[in-house]
Amino acid sequence: MTFFLLILGLACLLVGGATLVRGASMLASQYGVSPLLVGLTVVAFGTSAPELVVNIIGTLRNQSDLAFGNVVGSNLANLGLVLSTAALVKPMKIEGQIVRRELPLLLLGTSVLLVMTLDRWLRVGVPEISRSDALILLLLLCAFLYIAIAEVRTRTQDAFISEVDEIRKVLPAPKENSTHKDWLFVIIGSVLLGVGGHLTVDKGSEFAQLMGLPPVVVGMLVVAIGTSLPELVTSVIAAIKNESDLCLGNVVGSNLFNSLFVLPAAALIKPISIPSGGIVDILLTLGFSAALVLVFLFDRGTLHRRTACAMLATYVGYMWLRTVG
Repeated sequence: MTFFLLILGLACLLVGGATLVRGASMLASQYGVSPLLVGLTVVAFGTSAPELVVNIIGTLRNQSDLAFGNVVGSNLANLGLVLSTAALVKPMKIEGQIVRRELPLLLLGTSVLLVMTLDRWLRVGVPEISRSDALILLLLLCAFLYIAIAEVRTRTQDAFISEVDEIRKVLPAPKENSTHKDWLFVIIGSVLLGVGGHLTVDKGSEFAQLMGLPPVVVGMLVVAIGTSLPELVTSVIAAIKNESDLCLGNVVGSNLFNSLFVLPAAALIKPISIPSGGIVDILLTLGFSAALVLVFLFDRGTLHRRTACAMLATYVGYMWLRTVG
């Protein structure tokens, strides 16, 4: 029953996030907000809503291990599971603009996050993401948004523009006098996110106790993979359509918002302690990110199936070690 309620909570998070994005995007369009601004705010932040809700509720309930595992596990799943699965479907061409803009910021953000976990050695303290650390990560997010806006405005073909346009195609065209309906979507989405967040945190903790697993492992395996399902579906579809820039942009963008928005937003409320094995989790995320740069430099900018197999095997093997360890 506990596992069923945990899955129900994840379903509420996914449906609630999608409903909130749908309603908020339609409202923004009706009020004359530009598609670019909608993509940078409503869509980008809204699609991170499930992870954000889980982290905030987990932090408030002193389940910081589950919150940390949710973010780091989601980042690992995006790179080791989502991206590699999409590349197995069809080899992926890595665009130069993504390597120049998004990947360096992802490497920088992950490296800064790694340094923040080394409190035990750097300042002889309890390893945690403090409020001051959270402010630094949020400043990095502001820098990313500034660079993205500056470059997108000067380009007609851009991975970020492609991602925003792809999402707009899925959304229905705004209709006259549909404001009340759109507000209803926002309210329903918010309620589902709240219910899903509570169920996920409560039942995730119970499930960890029943299975004898650390909460961080449940966060990395069940919660993180569950909240990464939209990215998996989107990336596989993009790979089938030969839209590799959309696929990679989706994964890298999600990781950026997880590390620079979701995690620090929760840490501002209450510092998040680093669980056992957390440093290695971040190191592996950094390794996956660096591997994409090496693929671009030395493998003709194409993520081939052999490399994708190696990334997927590494991810599965590491998750197995985390579970049995």
